[in-house]
Formats: sequence, structure tokens, C-alpha cells
Amino acid sequence: MVGILALQGDVREHEEILRKLKVPYSLVKLPADLKKINRLIIPGGESTTIGKLLARFKLLQPIRNRIRKGMPVWGTCAGGILLAKRLADGLPRQPMLAVMNITARRNAFGRQLDSFEASVRMPSVSKKTVPVHFIRAPIFEKPRKSVEVLARLSDRRIIAARERNMLITSFHPELVGTTDLHRYFLTF
Repeated sequence: MVGILALQGDVREHEEILRKLKVPYSLVKLPADLKKINRLIIPGGESTTIGKLLARFKLLQPIRNRIRKGMPVWGTCAGGILLAKRLADGLPRQPMLAVMNITARRNAFGRQLDSFEASVRMPSVSKKTVPVHFIRAPIFEKPRKSVEVLARLSDRRIIAARERNMLITSFHPELVGTTDLHRYFLTF
């Protein structure tokens, strides 16, 4: 059972992809919801808002504990920011899950008006290029040795990475309807 964190962000779009794949899912809004799932998608949205809601609904520590015990988790855009152990440009005491050995830099591509679509090569994920959408997206920096970089832009900035049971992407594959990354996430 895949959980989708449903506090803010691209919840519906991830639901549509999982329905397309005929994968059972459940929305996660409270700690009790975590008992129903065995993996979690943290969607894109606004990382500061999602972090505050995680704290308000007492989900930060329960999710962190499940991830540390091996539950697969995937953070897209804001979700990836929340999973990073370090934030290059965050607010003081910003609530974070802080479980993946990488640094996130928010809004690396500029403002909402600077959003764009692209196709990226991710050999570990798909033999073909994967269409994705960048919206006020982060980049990831300074991965530790335990982190596998899955995709970079032509300027070498990291846009996707995996560490054990954790996957982060700076982009939104769910907005362009591709299923490649969801299929990949379901394999671990």
C-alpha cells in the first residue's frame, strides 16, 4: 500500500498516476494513517508549509522513524527538500525530516514564471528519456558517498538521487503523466 502525504501539494496528480498503474494507495494526514502503508510519496508543494503541517499534525517523528526503519519514501520537489539532511537556504528552525545525506537548495531555477518542462536521462529508471516539469524546483548538492546520483542537468547540477530506501527528485514527473519514476519507486 502506497501512502501519499496529503497535507498540501500535488496529491491528486500522484493519485492519478497510481490509479493508472492500478496500485493501491492511501492518503496520509495523521500518524494513524502510517499504519496502513508500506511506502510513502511526499509530493511537491511548498516545503516550509508542508514542514509546518508535518509538525502540527505530529507526523515528523513518526515518518522519520519509519524511514529509518527502512520504509521506502520518495520526495518530489518540496518533498525532496524535506528529506535532505541539510538545507542551503532554509529558514531558522524550519521543520524537516532530515534523513537523506544530501543538501537541498530551494528555488534553484527562479520564480514560478521560470518553470519549464524537460526530458532527462535516468538510466537506472528508464531506457528512454523521462519527461518532467520543474516548478520553483530545488537542486541537490554535496551528496555523501552513500547517495547514488540518478540524474543531472547538462551543467552537472543534481536533480535526482537515491540513498537506500529514499528517492528524491527536484522535478514533477506526475504533472506530465509519465509513470516511469512511480514504477521505479515501487521496486524498492
